[in-house]
Amino acid sequence: MKRLAMTVVFLSVLGAVVMSAQAQMQMPKPSPELKKLDYFAGSWTMQGEMKPGPMGPGGKWSGTESLKWMEGGFFLVSQSGFQSDSMGSATGTAYMGYDVNDKMFTYDAFNTVGESEHAKGMMDGDNWTWTSEGKMNGQSYKSRYSMKILGPTSYTMKYEMSQDGTNWNTVMEGKATKGK
Repeated sequence: MKRLAMTVVFLSVLGAVVMSAQAQMQMPKPSPELKKLDYFAGSWTMQGEMKPGPMGPGGKWSGTESLKWMEGGFFLVSQSGFQSDSMGSATGTAYMGYDVNDKMFTYDAFNTVGESEHAKGMMDGDNWTWTSEGKMNGQSYKSRYSMKILGPTSYTMKYEMSQDGTNWNTVMEGKATKGK
């Protein structure tokens, strides 16, 4: 009986310590830098041109993208669709966030043709630049996705690839327009 009483007292004290520690711990808050991603929240339509090259013969493309904040406000979630004359269609999901340790924006995307991309981004005035590295057909490459904000409801984009990080080839260009 004495052992049972001591066990109950011990568990009560342990429970109080845990509750006190939880009360003192505050939930993390989203970085103020994330507010810069508010621009992208909403529904977008996009169109442009693929250049002939490693991604195919080139041609016109179009797409849609809907971006909403994930509960908690740490990530902007994108659901997108893409159609191309030369590459067919695909859908994808992406997560945009901010890495407070690296002081860089993050972009992690996955699509229905098995591709994934993990990029880091920076904003300089009205220009966003996202960079990543990957492999295609066994060859390493670097990529750069540039966006120029034209106004509250539109931006232009350019996707470039390079094997050495010095000589860049434009793979795709286009424009995005935000819906109402």
